[in-house]
Amino acid sequence: MPDDTMRTDPADLPAPDGRGGTFAVERDPRLRLLIPLVVAVAFLMEQLDSTIITTAIPDMALSLGTTPLRLNLAVTTYVLTLAMFIPVSGWFADRFGARRIFALALAIFTLGSILCGLATGLPTLLAARALQGFGGAMMTPVGRLILLRSFPRRDLVMAMTYTTMPAILGPVIGPLLGGVITEYASWRWIFFVNIPFGLFGIVMALRYVGDFSGEKATKFDFPGFLMVGAGVVLLQLGLENIGRPMLPAAGTAVMVGLAVLLLLAFGWYARRVAAPAVDLGLFRLRSFAVGTLAGGICRVGMNGVPFVLPLMLQVGFGLSPTASGSLTFAASLGALLVRPVAGNLLRWFGFDRVLTWSAVFGAAIIAGFALIGPETPHLLVLAYVFVFGLARAAQFMTSNTLSYADMPDERLSRATSLGGVLQQLSVSFGVSIGATLLGVVTWDDAALTPARFHEVFLMMAVIPLLGIPGFLRLRPEDGAEVSRHRRGGKSSR
Repeated sequence: MPDDTMRTDPADLPAPDGRGGTFAVERDPRLRLLIPLVVAVAFLMEQLDSTIITTAIPDMALSLGTTPLRLNLAVTTYVLTLAMFIPVSGWFADRFGARRIFALALAIFTLGSILCGLATGLPTLLAARALQGFGGAMMTPVGRLILLRSFPRRDLVMAMTYTTMPAILGPVIGPLLGGVITEYASWRWIFFVNIPFGLFGIVMALRYVGDFSGEKATKFDFPGFLMVGAGVVLLQLGLENIGRPMLPAAGTAVMVGLAVLLLLAFGWYARRVAAPAVDLGLFRLRSFAVGTLAGGICRVGMNGVPFVLPLMLQVGFGLSPTASGSLTFAASLGALLVRPVAGNLLRWFGFDRVLTWSAVFGAAIIAGFALIGPETPHLLVLAYVFVFGLARAAQFMTSNTLSYADMPDERLSRATSLGGVLQQLSVSFGVSIGATLLGVVTWDDAALTPARFHEVFLMMAVIPLLGIPGFLRLRPEDGAEVSRHRRGGKSSR
């Protein structure tokens, strides 16, 4: 290959066709590391900011002259903006180009971070968090789209681990990192630390990422966007209200009911327009439906653990936030170990078996948290959380990869948008269900003792098992091009 290849603008090179065309990582091996690196940095920024402020809320409330309860709006505003604008990210990428939108999203997110750090009151903080959420809503699905269009299908498992790792690491290390920064610096640095990463991502994206665009520009479906956006926001707000009540139960029921009606109305509407804001026809592809829906159910159960476990360690066992965060961080180490072997697991066993057994194993591990008590040695707790991280990462990486394994290239942008919405909702569902179950076991004003937390873990352990019927619908050919698994024991080369 000529030495001047890297001086060619990636946007000027031919777009991959997904079936033997020229991919960026094949044109220059360095891009196999550089493209996933810039995408992973963006994803980690977005995931961290979903949870990093939770341990800093008391200090932030004191500094901004408000109460910790009202400051929960800073978390909700960010998540709601994410949920609302993720559905339109694919259209923007197709219309204006993935590189431009990804770099713009990084710039918006970084600007929002600066404004959050400079906030002097709750209203300005909420406005800045909404700006952050808008940037994050574009970063995640467009970054995933960049990976999918930069790597050939045979390398998709490796590429998709970079989109999954931040989703696994962020909720685990976010509270610990937020607590450390708040204790030893200032809560404002929780946001300022995003600045160098954001600038790095912008420069790298403009230099190395191809500017993929859709084959044709379709008219933006504004009515559909309003229905989906409002429905998702109301559903997300209803779920958040379950875990952190701000409205009476009747108000929550009304919000959830309106959300369901809006989403059902969009389902009827989407069948009658040529290019709806969210392509529900994607669910006709079995691998996408199983990966996002059945995999999403498993993620709901497993996403509740990073919320409930620190509470048990701090409220139930009396540990400090730093000690609790040090123990829960072990889940991140388990996730790091799974990443290098994920491809081999799929080649040996196939998507259906890896997904099924990781769901069973994950459910058993969640139930096992009921055996941990205040007297359990911390080293044993650390090892057990590490094992949970293994099961969680195996499930997340495999279902995420399956979702796009058989997706036609011309539908990737819409698929990453819809998949991003469902992934975001799985986090919200997990946290809200964990909070709701804690409320159920303490309905009679009982104290949050270790026994109450044990009951919650046993109930949460059932949720991952509900995804198994979906995994059993998979056929040997589903995702075979990616997994390279053959039922006869031979893997494709």
